[in-house]
Amino acid sequence: MADTTRYWLMKSEPLVYSIDDLAEEKNKTTCWDGVRNYQARNFMRDDMKKGDQVLFYHSNAKPPGVIGTAKIVKESYPDFTAFDPKDKHFDPKSKQETPRWFMVDIKLVKKLKRLVSLDELRTVKSLEGMVLLQKGSRLSVQPVTKKQFETICKLSEKPAPVG
Repeated sequence: MADTTRYWLMKSEPLVYSIDDLAEEKNKTTCWDGVRNYQARNFMRDDMKKGDQVLFYHSNAKPPGVIGTAKIVKESYPDFTAFDPKDKHFDPKSKQETPRWFMVDIKLVKKLKRLVSLDELRTVKSLEGMVLLQKGSRLSVQPVTKKQFETICKLSEKPAPVG
């Protein structure tokens, strides 16, 4: 049987929700809520499947980079934060009977031995086509290839480049 696992990169600002926060969650599992970009939503709603692998990326950090891996443990369902007027992700146009926003649940697989920085990723020839590295790319949820996923995991096992 063919391997149908897909690979993703999911960004979170560490001051909002970090890999350490995920590690402290019950069962090391959390819902990935608050995504308010249609393309990122569509990836979660339509394409992410249980068992898919995730690169956990710290954005808006010094330095930004991949810090861990996770997996999808629950496929998409309506993002309940969109229905709560007190929540910062509230969307009055999203109704329970016609939800506009969706989320998935992820579970921590592991924290990497070290952060693989965005600057380092840019130096790796085999990662050139990565969505993250494309000019103007700001998607918080984006696909990566199996090869890109494996390359980044292998980089994290090596010492960080100097300079």
